[in-house]
Amino acid sequence: MALPVSPLAPESFPELPPIEGVTLATGKAGIKYKDRTDVCLFEFAKPAAIAGVMTRSLTASAPVDWCRKNLKGGKARAILINAGNANAFTGSAGVAAVKLCAKGLVETLGCKTTETFLASTGVIGEPLPAQKIVDALARLHEAQRADAWAEAAKAIMTTDTYPKGASRMAVIGDKTVTINGIAKGSGMVAPDMATMLSFIVTDANISPEVLQALLARGADRSFNCMTVDGDTSTSDTLLLAATGTAGNKKIIDKADPDLRLFRRALDDLLMDLALQVVKDGEGAEKLVTIKVSGAASARAARRIGLTIANSPLVKTAIAGEDANWGRIVMAVGKAGEKADRDKLSISMGGVVLAEKGERAPDFDEAPVAQHMMGRDIQIEVDVGVGRGRATVWTCDLTHRYIDINADYRS
Repeated sequence: MALPVSPLAPESFPELPPIEGVTLATGKAGIKYKDRTDVCLFEFAKPAAIAGVMTRSLTASAPVDWCRKNLKGGKARAILINAGNANAFTGSAGVAAVKLCAKGLVETLGCKTTETFLASTGVIGEPLPAQKIVDALARLHEAQRADAWAEAAKAIMTTDTYPKGASRMAVIGDKTVTINGIAKGSGMVAPDMATMLSFIVTDANISPEVLQALLARGADRSFNCMTVDGDTSTSDTLLLAATGTAGNKKIIDKADPDLRLFRRALDDLLMDLALQVVKDGEGAEKLVTIKVSGAASARAARRIGLTIANSPLVKTAIAGEDANWGRIVMAVGKAGEKADRDKLSISMGGVVLAEKGERAPDFDEAPVAQHMMGRDIQIEVDVGVGRGRATVWTCDLTHRYIDINADYRS
């Protein structure tokens, strides 16, 4: 099903420079889609340090289980991704498919089984035709290129309407390092300690333990602060690999002051990718930023913000360009966090709609109505009980979301 490109899409795919020590290739395995790439292989010339954050779904896919196990080794030679089939809820057949793909990587690259990482995205409950992927490995190995980032971002798409990528530069000590990342995600997006699928590579020399700390912190401040539809995927996989080819001194302490600029660049890249996912929410027409203040804690503020962001009533009101702030009141009340009804205040587009627990006495809906007609919707809520703050991002809920998901398996 051909989908129109999101009106919130960036004008073009960013330039992602080659990173020494990693190459990529894509191919057509025919897993579900016809006449489009659906497999992608990252190859590392030497074992790269690797970290990952995986879904906490209790129905996690077989590839997620595989990655979680291999992350304990902290080294990667290959990341193999397929689109069109999630290999989730596939029982022993799913485990066998993962092992078959890993065996194919070992035979093709001469690497260790523990250095292979797999990710799958697509329909849940359908057996993965793993042999088709294995049959494509030789071609993928021969086609490896250092500049295939854009093709990789396209190959991992499902209902995405545009490929998602980002790149940042940073300095560690006296060396300049590069960070490249791609992501996919459009629906079934409400990350819980991870993201949909995202793969990030840097040439920095950083230990797996430090990478893990950086990634967990960065994901919690970006991907875990956004939602499209409130549904956490079985397949969420976020991997960060470091080839160590930049020549900086090896970072083995997460408190090393030389990490400051790298940490900032990584956080910025993660936020960029997370917002690209929200902007490509299935059927999305508007990006919605929700700022919550006055909460009992930052965690409470985020939970309140995500409750507002996941409310179908709030999201459909935004789609209909209706400043129905009563629905925000409702969402705050059901969030399960402390809130003072009689101190609650709500603003949209910088205009105060409600304050001190009731409609603002001088409320003028005209400027708010004008704001609601735009693509970038701003909502601010103060719940009046503390100093906790958080910002979350979501999109509106249009009829096209129903159209896309009603036909997803066809």
